[in-house]
Amino acid sequence: MTSDFIQARTELEKLLKRSIPASAVDARSADIAAVNNGDLTEHDLIAHYNAAYGTVPVDEDEFEIPELQPDTPWEFCNANTCLPIEHEEETLTLLLADPYDLEHLTYLVKKTWQKKLLCRFVRRPYLERLLNKLQSMDEESSEERVEDESTLRSMAGEARIVRLVNDIFTRAIELGASDIHIEPNEENVSVRCRVDGLLTEIISCPLKEFPAIASRIKLLGGLNIAESRLPQDGRTNIRLGRAELDMRISTIPIMNGESIVLRLLNADALTFDLKNLGMNERILKKFSKLINIPHGMILVVGPTGSGKTTTLYSVISQLNDSRKKIITVEDPVEYKMQGLCQMQVNAKIGVTFANGLRSIVRQDPDIILVGEIRDSETADIAINAALTGHLVLSTLHTNDAVGAVTRLVDMGMENFLVSSALSGVLSQRLVRRICTACGGKGHDANGKCRRCNGSGYKGRMGIYELLLLSDEFRSAINRNASSSELEAIARKDGMVTLREDGEEKVRCGITTQEELNRSAAEV
Repeated sequence: MTSDFIQARTELEKLLKRSIPASAVDARSADIAAVNNGDLTEHDLIAHYNAAYGTVPVDEDEFEIPELQPDTPWEFCNANTCLPIEHEEETLTLLLADPYDLEHLTYLVKKTWQKKLLCRFVRRPYLERLLNKLQSMDEESSEERVEDESTLRSMAGEARIVRLVNDIFTRAIELGASDIHIEPNEENVSVRCRVDGLLTEIISCPLKEFPAIASRIKLLGGLNIAESRLPQDGRTNIRLGRAELDMRISTIPIMNGESIVLRLLNADALTFDLKNLGMNERILKKFSKLINIPHGMILVVGPTGSGKTTTLYSVISQLNDSRKKIITVEDPVEYKMQGLCQMQVNAKIGVTFANGLRSIVRQDPDIILVGEIRDSETADIAINAALTGHLVLSTLHTNDAVGAVTRLVDMGMENFLVSSALSGVLSQRLVRRICTACGGKGHDANGKCRRCNGSGYKGRMGIYELLLLSDEFRSAINRNASSSELEAIARKDGMVTLREDGEEKVRCGITTQEELNRSAAEV
């Protein structure tokens, strides 16, 4: 054990609230176990190290590496997972991942540079990324290699690649990301996360690392690691610490390699409750009454990424009980819910929305959820199911609630069938919530707000427009009234528009006018 470690041992034990093993090897293992078990995050652990040793913490998002020495010994740095960042006359400052190799490093630093060692602690995946990035900048470019499958498998299994990919997943979880986008360009690999609907870059890796990263992710998703010319789709479940992730993986070939997108569903954090979606009490009360009508068709409309599926599953969660037969047909099945019969669309073998729905009707269901009405055949079967005593829930891509009516008519549905089958339409968008920790400023008393990553927003909520079909509205559909006339009748019946619902949330200080304008620009 080093003298520095012994001196800091008491402080570390206080900060970590546990006894540190006498062996440095055991202590390191205990720290790793604490992170894996979810007792603390890597950021917390590193903060404890820096506090115990009295060193200056490193802000990964803002830390700038000083100009490196031209003779930086990369073999030494890679072997010891360290990086020299400050060369003074008598001291050398190293970035380190843990405090348990100081005796060995102190000796090596003195031998290599004839200087005293100072240290600053950072997370191991972050340090490895810095090493890879800086070393690649320091090396001459090498000829492009075509990797065979065995080489790719070997690269994907390297400990540093496993840690790098896991670190991407961990950072995405910490940010509350819904998607991860991994894209090689001409100079590097960009890793971005979609947080509250907007993409932000979290990591930039050397381009030479892409084959290994892609292969690691493909192996996790059961994809062909040797195939990069064709699109591929996969799915997998992984557990990181206490978080269980359901990941949908999509790859497509692009100019510089492949674009990889991972859709993240945190199984441990999934909750479906209409009360938590952001509906005001007036809309929630009306919508709750609507979904309890045992027949008819209810549509949830809006663009891609507006939260339609979450709303439908919140409805299903509220209606789900052992006395009802609930069947879904989806592409893909995004959420698994106990008590449901869930069918996956598979066009390759002829299982389309229309064919699946036609079979579902023969299963004597009480409630049918159709992931999306994409064509006239699906619309026709769904309408007939609603007219024969079933509650049918589905989605359409339209800008507003009234637009769902005209869209069904444009798809070839008879006006009188639409007016008879349709019970209501919920149109929605998602807007970001103002961060309660910083009040939307993007920083706290310390100058930065980690909770919202400096954006001023944390989490999203819906803005809604609920159309309930009155007798006058149905009559207007039957005589093929224009969209503007239908809109006027709906407003007279008390429908609050998306824009009006959003403006109310702005007045209440839940979101901002800027955010409302960005998310609902077309309404």
